[in-house]
Amino acid sequence: MDSPSDSGLDVPLHAIGFQLHEVTPHKVSGRLHVTSKACQPFKVLHGGVSALIAEALASTGAYIASGWNRVAGLQLSINHLRSADLGDHIYAEATPLKAGNTIQVWEVRLWKIDPCNSETKALVSSSIVTLLASLPVPNNDKDVANTLKKYYAKL
Repeated sequence: MDSPSDSGLDVPLHAIGFQLHEVTPHKVSGRLHVTSKACQPFKVLHGGVSALIAEALASTGAYIASGWNRVAGLQLSINHLRSADLGDHIYAEATPLKAGNTIQVWEVRLWKIDPCNSETKALVSSSIVTLLASLPVPNNDKDVANTLKKYYAKL
């Protein structure tokens, strides 16, 4: 699926080459081709990059699910289960466990996939992200909501 440009949605995700594929209040997903930008010196996916992806996807989903209120991460718990090497392809998916008005909890999983057969996958990491979801969006940040709403409408 060709996705509209997501370069303005999450600059750090875009910088490592992550591409969003599905953005809804019920699921946020995307893919990453593991390049040197996302690796530690041993040429494996950096654990901090897995955490970045987890928090970014959960925050995006929580933002939409909260009715476009600003969200803030309260806790991120991540288990790194296997490595992903330079050149591997990663599929990431965030889904809400609880999408409350004040607190949201999202599960985010990253799998190593075969780019020719996405059914073949191996779990790389599993995360739980807890977010505060009832914060007002400051007037000077209203463009963030507009950018995401435009992206969301194109999917």
